[in-house]
Amino acid sequence: MKQNLNQIGLDRTASNDLADKLNELLANYQIFYMNARGFHWNIKGEKFFELHLKFEELYNDSLVKIDEIAERILTLGFTPPHTFGDYIELSKIKVAKNISNGTEAIQLILKGYEVLLPLERELLELSGESNDEGTNALMSDYIREQEKLIWMYSAYLNQ
Repeated sequence: MKQNLNQIGLDRTASNDLADKLNELLANYQIFYMNARGFHWNIKGEKFFELHLKFEELYNDSLVKIDEIAERILTLGFTPPHTFGDYIELSKIKVAKNISNGTEAIQLILKGYEVLLPLERELLELSGESNDEGTNALMSDYIREQEKLIWMYSAYLNQ
């Protein structure tokens, strides 16, 4: 039984499944990050100052999460993807190009969360079943934060 455990005492097969799903999450976060960065750079209009700052907060937060996800993959004993080709291939979030309209940018952020949140919930379930508290705690934190952000961005759009 002990032979099928990885370096942190988790089942290797379950850890492999978690790492695969974390790699998918990482790829989606990389595209989400790049989109938010582009929104920050290209935003125009009457809400420029407000949205410019919000998008900066968003991409800075995403960058922290990207690092946490990659480090979690490594902790489980696997290698995170690290090329843009990998990210584009694995990501369900599509690249947003030359978006300068605030409403459109926020709608795309919400669409990004429609991809990220279900992946995180799936990882929360998988990590719970695998006794992987490290991944479980990350996903729980991400879900809580993003549920609030979805509410806030939706309120901004009057939805």
